[in-house]
Amino acid sequence: MLTICGKVVGGRKALFSDFGVDLPSDLGDSGVTLRQLLERIVREQVRLFRKRQQDNQFIRALTEKQIAEQAEKGKINSGGSEVPVQEVDEEHAVGAALQAFEDGLYFVILDEVQQENLDAQVYPGPNSKITFIRLTMLAGG
Repeated sequence: MLTICGKVVGGRKALFSDFGVDLPSDLGDSGVTLRQLLERIVREQVRLFRKRQQDNQFIRALTEKQIAEQAEKGKINSGGSEVPVQEVDEEHAVGAALQAFEDGLYFVILDEVQQENLDAQVYPGPNSKITFIRLTMLAGG
């Protein structure tokens, strides 16, 4: 499983909690391009976002452990949300992520090596870590 991390330049806190993405089983010795890897991560996140939205539509009973964990985070959610489901265009999300990389809005570090080319071959392993570092634009001049 590939571990995904997020950071902001100059920030102390993580951009988001670390999470994992399964690697393709047919990766072999040829690796994948950085573009393919980013596409896979974005598509997986869109899929999980849709699932969370769907799960939030139903009221569910929570265990004591779930209540305690959610209380620690500051909000207990038992579902039953009346918020309308947000539609996400998966292709647009992938395109936006790739464009943001090309525009230099974030860096990608795979196993402590900065990746600079979307079409370069990368070789993530089962214990690999990819870190997204969001850059902060400076104002003034």
